[in-house]
Amino acid sequence: MGATVEAHTVYRYPFEYVVASYLRKYPSSMEKHVTAVKTVEEKTDLSSGIIYRRRIATCQNVIPQILRKLNVLKVSDVYLEEESWLNVQERIMSMKTRCLTWSQYASLKEESVFRESLENPNWTEFIQKGSISIKGAGLLNCLLETFAQTFLTQGAKKGITIMELLLQEQFGSPFL
Repeated sequence: MGATVEAHTVYRYPFEYVVASYLRKYPSSMEKHVTAVKTVEEKTDLSSGIIYRRRIATCQNVIPQILRKLNVLKVSDVYLEEESWLNVQERIMSMKTRCLTWSQYASLKEESVFRESLENPNWTEFIQKGSISIKGAGLLNCLLETFAQTFLTQGAKKGITIMELLLQEQFGSPFL
């Protein structure tokens, strides 16, 4: 079956500000579940100027204790891999994220884009689409997917709020 999550917003800040804030977003006191983010690879394509980054995020396991009775869910940390491609010239950053921890039981994929807004070149559009599919848990598949969808939807909203607060703290009032 599977569950999907989508988010869309426009930050009233220039692309460069939004990307800089995004790359410094975690860890943060505003989001206790993300405990670390480490860049494990970074390289620039000399012909295109595109900057590729691969980062690993360490997150607290948020699955309710009652569901952790299953041995596979009894982990304290969950690891996510994020790959990003930053094209400064075209003012677009694309990202793909996937869960590394339960890859044999679940498929968690997220694709996001920051790009210059068509409405105003001083604004940045953010689009995010994610999906999760659980396999091999029998009747628990649907329950786990429902929990994941709720958590991911709340997480997307919280992530947007954190970005808005960071942008305001770092750069002041939004651009008009």
